[in-house]
Amino acid sequence: MSEAQVREAQVREAQVREVEVREGVIPPGEGSERLDRALARLWPDLSRSRLQALIRDGQVTLEDATIGDPSAKVTGGQRVAVTVPPPRPAEPEPEARDLTVVYEDDDLIVIDKPAGLVVHPGAGNDSGTLVNALLAHCGASLSGIGGVARPGIVHRLDKDTTGLMVVAKTDLAHQDLSAQFADHGRTGPLERAYLALVWGRLEPAIGTIDAALARSERNREKIAVVREERGRHAITHYRIEAMLGMQEPVGLVRCRLETGRTHQIRVHLAHRGHPLLGDAVYGAAFRTKANRLEPEARAALDALGRQALHAALLGFRHPRTGDSLRFESPPPADMARLIAALTP
Repeated sequence: MSEAQVREAQVREAQVREVEVREGVIPPGEGSERLDRALARLWPDLSRSRLQALIRDGQVTLEDATIGDPSAKVTGGQRVAVTVPPPRPAEPEPEARDLTVVYEDDDLIVIDKPAGLVVHPGAGNDSGTLVNALLAHCGASLSGIGGVARPGIVHRLDKDTTGLMVVAKTDLAHQDLSAQFADHGRTGPLERAYLALVWGRLEPAIGTIDAALARSERNREKIAVVREERGRHAITHYRIEAMLGMQEPVGLVRCRLETGRTHQIRVHLAHRGHPLLGDAVYGAAFRTKANRLEPEARAALDALGRQALHAALLGFRHPRTGDSLRFESPPPADMARLIAALTP
């Protein structure tokens, strides 16, 4: 047996060992409901899309019979089992791409991420990500401690959020930076501040939003504010930098993260009734407000085509030297044009 065949056999054996079988009972509901929806209620850590794929792949049994249709009707009290294979590790390929490098040394690299760039490979994004570009830029020096799918990544920005990110190039840097982000700056100089444009005037002008977050039960693609015991603790400090707009008030807000949860700023501000301009996920109900903007501002918002959120400040302790590093980034051109168009 060749070396490659041995390695493949070892991977298959490891995967078999890591297969997870979950058993449960369909929770009671109002009459019958779709199988995938019922399973999502039973195991909320598995997305509906993941569950649908498992059902179609023959990994779900209902009363010991394999079910291959995610829309099959089930009722409370039925026994169900799901076989969850381990995720296949991605092996992203290096892809040359221009990166705006703010700082780089042997341990880490700080980049200013543009809009539209996904951070790491995932479903539907096997290539064209920041990780692909970093593999081309950094080569073999990029830290692999985060797993092959996310080498060097210790924190992330949403696809359409711009601004500063730090990426580890060594295992030492990865471990230390990960600890700093997990600590949320309580024992070190970690700073993360964002500039956001929001609909309306936040009250008070300086404040804190303390609201737990979790995956929405209604839409697994969204994050929602939930009771503390059901979600992850999340705190956003904010300050209104300026009030803009002439016919429709718009706030230029500086947000400082005490915690770093998925979509935290977007969800917290929408929860307070002030979603971000251009946020199609959490601010869709405010879309008509754009019609009341001045023509130049409306055109700039249409050109932006995304949530108006920019990671403007990033500070942390260098993992090797212990020095405090602090970087600032002005809003990108499209967001700067929108701010200018909204300024009286």
